[in-house]
Amino acid sequence: MDDLETDFNLKVVLVSFKQCLNEREEVLLDHYIASWKGLVRFLNSLGTIFSFISKDVVTKLQIMERLQSSPQREHYSSLQSMVAYEVSNQLVDLERRSRHPDSGCRTVLRLHRALRWLQLFLESLRTSPEDARTAVLCTDSYNASLAAYHPWIVRRAVTLAFCTLPTRKVFLETMNVGSPEQAVEMLGEALPFIEHVYDVSQKLYAKHSLLDLP
Repeated sequence: MDDLETDFNLKVVLVSFKQCLNEREEVLLDHYIASWKGLVRFLNSLGTIFSFISKDVVTKLQIMERLQSSPQREHYSSLQSMVAYEVSNQLVDLERRSRHPDSGCRTVLRLHRALRWLQLFLESLRTSPEDARTAVLCTDSYNASLAAYHPWIVRRAVTLAFCTLPTRKVFLETMNVGSPEQAVEMLGEALPFIEHVYDVSQKLYAKHSLLDLP
């Protein structure tokens, strides 16, 4: 993994998701992994509050990098080629984790779910009033995405941790794009790139009935 510097511009990270899709709307895994590394840098810059997500994401990115350097690397250039290869060769555990606990399909699905949470949270920061409580925004985004896949004890610990989040103004300033107003404008321009990648991935996984992999 790259060094996770804290001084960076979130707009560059979000716009990098534009490069994840080629002209055929295939999700290019090299760019997807690189964009996620940028998001990990952002999460880590906020302290340990989001470490429960960022640490898991780093583990998942390492799994994908191993698959991309394996003898089967040719099948892991895009999300579409990976799904086609793993599904056709029965390399995905569909009902319970057994022979293929770290398949590419399962690994990217976890990243996909985390991306939805971050997209919802950043969008809520963009559209909320100045006095909005980030703990509430983050909890609502979590409940609408990742919470469904976590046991109660994890959900409880996570929502308690959210209570220590900084103010909306501090969050926007951490993005390193200028004033809070400029950060809000940037999110409006850049978040659609994440949403597009998410939507393409969601449709692919739904098509192959992979959205509930154990």
